[in-house]
Formats: sequence, C-alpha cells, structure tokens
Amino acid sequence: MTRRINPLAAGVLVLCLAAPLTARAQSLTDALIDAYKNSFQLKAQRAALQATDEGVAQAVAAQRPALNASASVGATRLLNFNSTTRTASLALSLKLTLWDGGAGQLGQEVAHQNVLVNRRNLTDTEQSVLLAAVTAYMDMRRDAKNLKLAESNRTVLARQVRATRERFDVGEVRRTDVSQVEASLALAQSNVALRQGQLEISREAYHVATGKYPGVLRTPPPLPALPATLAAAKSIALRTHPSIARARILSRIADLNVARAEAAMKPKFSLGGAVGINANSSSGDTVNLSITGAVPLYQGGALSAAYRRAQELRDKSRADVERAAQLVVQQLNRVWAQLKIAKATIVARKKEVRASRVALQGIREEADLGARTTLDVLNAESALLKAQTNLSVARHDEYVSTYGVLAAMGLLTVRHLRLGVKPYDPGVHYKKVAGAPRLSARAKLLKRIFKRAGKK
Repeated sequence: MTRRINPLAAGVLVLCLAAPLTARAQSLTDALIDAYKNSFQLKAQRAALQATDEGVAQAVAAQRPALNASASVGATRLLNFNSTTRTASLALSLKLTLWDGGAGQLGQEVAHQNVLVNRRNLTDTEQSVLLAAVTAYMDMRRDAKNLKLAESNRTVLARQVRATRERFDVGEVRRTDVSQVEASLALAQSNVALRQGQLEISREAYHVATGKYPGVLRTPPPLPALPATLAAAKSIALRTHPSIARARILSRIADLNVARAEAAMKPKFSLGGAVGINANSSSGDTVNLSITGAVPLYQGGALSAAYRRAQELRDKSRADVERAAQLVVQQLNRVWAQLKIAKATIVARKKEVRASRVALQGIREEADLGARTTLDVLNAESALLKAQTNLSVARHDEYVSTYGVLAAMGLLTVRHLRLGVKPYDPGVHYKKVAGAPRLSARAKLLKRIFKRAGKK
C-alpha cells in the first residue's frame, strides 16, 4: 500500500535536515566572543586610548629640540639702471629647553598616567559590553521559553474549547462554562502575541549587543565560580575593579599637577640657534647661537591661583577614590543580594511548578466526575502557567546576577573568562608611538636637500 506524504510535513523535514548545514547553534561563549569582536563601544574606546597614547608622544617631543626651516626667493629690479637683483635664502632655527623647573618631565608622567586611566576605561567598557551580551542571551532564552509556554497553553485551551462546546451540545455543561473557556482562550492568544513581541524586542537587543542576530541558542554552560562569601568578593573588587583603579590614577595625576603648578613659578632657560644660507654673493652665510632665560616676576596672581586650584583638585581626587570604592561595594552588595534572591526563588518556583502540576491533574479528574467546575480547571491551568513562567524568569535572573557579580568585582573580562579569543593588547600601539619618532618625513627631505647643496 502506498502512503501519501503530507507536503507540509515534507517541507518541515527538509528544513530540519538542512538546518545543520546552514546554521550552527550558538552558545553563550559564542555570544560573548561576538560581542567582544563586533562592539562599536569597544572600537570607539580603543581609538580613544590610542589618541591618548599620542599625548605621551607629544609630551616627549616637547622636551626635544625644535628645528624649523624657512626659505625665501625674491627679485628686485632697479628701473633707473635697468637691472634686476635676485635673492634666495634658506634658514634653519633651533630651540631647545635647557631647564624648565621639571615641568617637562612632569608633563610626560601626566601623559603616561592619562594612558593608564584610559586603559581602565577600556576595561570598564569591556565589562559593560560582555554583561550586555550575557543579558541579551539570557533574555532571548527566557522569552523563547515563555513564548513556548504561552503557545502550549493556547493549544491546551483550544482543545478545551472544542471539548466544552461538544459537552454543551449534549447538555452536560452550561453556556457559562463555554464562555469561560472561550475567554481564557482569547486571553491565551493575547499572551502569545505579547510573548512574541517581547521575543522580537530581545532579538533586536541581542543584535545590538553581539553584532549578530541569534539563531538556535544552546543551554547555557555551568555558572562561573564565585567567591564563597561576600567579604571575599569585596576584597577582590577593591583590588581589581577598574573604577577604583581609575580613581587612584586620577589622584596620582592630581598630585603631579600640583608639582607642575609649582614648576610654572620657576625660571626657564632655553637654547636658541639659527643658520642662514644666502645665495646672493654680496652676503655670506650666518650663524647665531643664544641662551635665553625667563623668570615669572608678576602674573597678576594667575600662577598662585593655578597652584591653589591644583591643590583643591588634589583633595577632590582623594575623596573621589573613597567614593569610587563606596560605589563599587554598593553595586556588589546589590548584585550579590539579587543572586541570593534568584537562587532561593528557583528552589521555591520548582516546588510551585510541581505542586501546580499535581493540583491541575487532580482538579481535572475531579471536574470529570462533576466535583469541580470549568472555572476551577481554568484557574489551575493559569496557576501552572504562571509558576512555569516565574521559574523561567528566576533562572534568567540567576545567570545575569552571577555575571553581574563578576562585573562588580572587575573580573568580567575576556582574559578572566578564558573565552578562547585573543584579548586586545593596548601596549602594542603605545610602544609604537610613545617614544615619538625622532626624524620626521620633512626632516628627512630637508637632509636630502642639504646633501645635494653640498652642505653638512
């Protein structure tokens, strides 16, 4: 006997067989790696860090000799004598700071400390990006689970509507029972639409967080290990959190700025020199060398005001360190409490789901015997759906809170999580530019010009 194949079933079968070839199930690790590679926040922060690296190069360059070249070409015509005199000259000027009270060295150190500040900003951004990816992943898992529960509930109620109508036709139930079941089905259909919308919103959030739209999401891996106690977690946070480290570095910068304000009141000495080459035979080449000193005698009180301002900012920065530690501890306390709540809620929700399932089964059996009403059955089904949905939310909260604790300790990084992706190394660009190239392209060109002119 030949069996007919349902076209719809055949289409589903083809899609199922083709799925492994076209898409791969995504894990939480995949989501974190995608977020790390595709985040525009991280790319922007890396560019900002590289720009800060150039500040070190500028501070180093300020302590080196400044060499400038100037050239002129001209012609003078004497009308009475009908003659023309042409002139051409090339001049080189040099300026070098001999002593500036230490301001230059302090400026270099401030520039270096600013680099360290932006490195902590980069770590902070990395943590935010990875936590957003975890949240987006778990949001998708939660909303997909809730949609599946809502669709299952709608299917059960649709069957129940058909059965209740049949019983009404034979006079076993009243019209009120039919209306109650139909109202519950309408509510279930509305709930499905709501869950579909929430899932679509989470899908777009996932795309923003990771740079990709989600496919099939795998079951999350085991939760990462955390310290056994809140006190241990706080100890780690106070040592490693980038916000606290950034505040400490800013305090160090404030100390340096006080020293720079003092240095601005000291004398400064510089060396100047110039070499002129004149193509006119009537005048020869010139060489000039000078040492210049400058002492700030009276600036209208500006230097004193700058010094006092630096001192006040130093005091502020020290208070900011304590404030940063306070905020980190507060955040850690909050997410630690949320994690404890989520764990306790999961235990309670599991018991609630088991009890609600047993209650529903019993109420259905009693309803078949006429001891329970249709409304009792509907209420039991609603209670089970709510318990299952709450369990899904609690599991979501446990994962997000666990990674939130890692972020509050300053450990939510690619390196600490060992994601298998190469972390960005800020030292590569820093080493490339921090020393400031000693010979620019223009200086090389000028060197070639002098060589061709026969000058050393």
